[in-house]
Amino acid sequence: MGPLQKPRLVVDTPAVKAYLSHFAIGAALITLAATCGSGGGSSPVSSPTVGGCRVFPTDNAWNTDVSKKPVSSRSAAYVAEINGSGARALHPDFGSNPAYGIPYLVVRQYTGRQVIHYTAYGDESDPGPFPIPSTARIEGGAASDGDRHVLVVEQGSCHLFELGRAFWRGDHWDADVGVNWDLRSNALRPLHFTSADAAGLPIIPGLVRYDEVAAGSINHALRFTVARTQRAFVLPATHYASSSTDATRPPMGLRFRLKAGYDLTHFHGASLVILRALKKYGMIVADNGSNWFISGATDSRWNDDDLNQVKSVPGSAFEVVDTGPVRR
Repeated sequence: MGPLQKPRLVVDTPAVKAYLSHFAIGAALITLAATCGSGGGSSPVSSPTVGGCRVFPTDNAWNTDVSKKPVSSRSAAYVAEINGSGARALHPDFGSNPAYGIPYLVVRQYTGRQVIHYTAYGDESDPGPFPIPSTARIEGGAASDGDRHVLVVEQGSCHLFELGRAFWRGDHWDADVGVNWDLRSNALRPLHFTSADAAGLPIIPGLVRYDEVAAGSINHALRFTVARTQRAFVLPATHYASSSTDATRPPMGLRFRLKAGYDLTHFHGASLVILRALKKYGMIVADNGSNWFISGATDSRWNDDDLNQVKSVPGSAFEVVDTGPVRR
């Protein structure tokens, strides 16, 4: 086996440069506010971490506060379209049952690498081998017939390896698609490339994780699904998964934010932490699926009664944030 190859990511196109600059300005203002507050000694905003690795730089789109960004002129149309095609309220797509949610694994650097055979999108995937053990947990379980995501963070190198529709075949992994993300970089996938997520996005940065909730705050945007999307995307997404040209349907990468005036006084526990994050960081359309389903990491410690509070939040409580042009 040859050495691990670097992911094929691009940051030098004018569109991506402008996009990263747009978010870098916002992050700089957030940091300035944190360090120059009334006490004068507050710490700068930090990136979330997994396995001791920062999950992308502080100025990454996933980690950017969008609570003050303008509302899209098409916001009402997008929300109405989603609410007209299925469920009309938030739903946590994770809980204490290990069959729900998306599992991930943290491995030590220099963990043995396994060959990856691509079965669908090899031309848009990063070549292996990847440090994904044969025992890595698969979304939905070994017998699942769903998306079968496999997610692994490698300590030390701080690379994130994600497979979609993955099967262990005795001496290698078969997978529809696979990506090697450098968590220290803001690099995106090449435009029009997919990833283990239909939108060309990484998955781990958008998961609700138990350790964050237990600590009292989620400092990043969340991942969610809708039933119908259009043949378009908004950065940081780089890919679409629809043939529809209906402009009322949300494009991949569209960012929704819980309205600032939505009353949270009757919420508590994990649900309150999640909803506060949705006001500050919002959630990003990452895949086709059930409407308003937000993704979380598999963890037996979740309190399902607590999480059920989220189901009372209607889709109409959200608005679309203007984070850039729709691309086709």
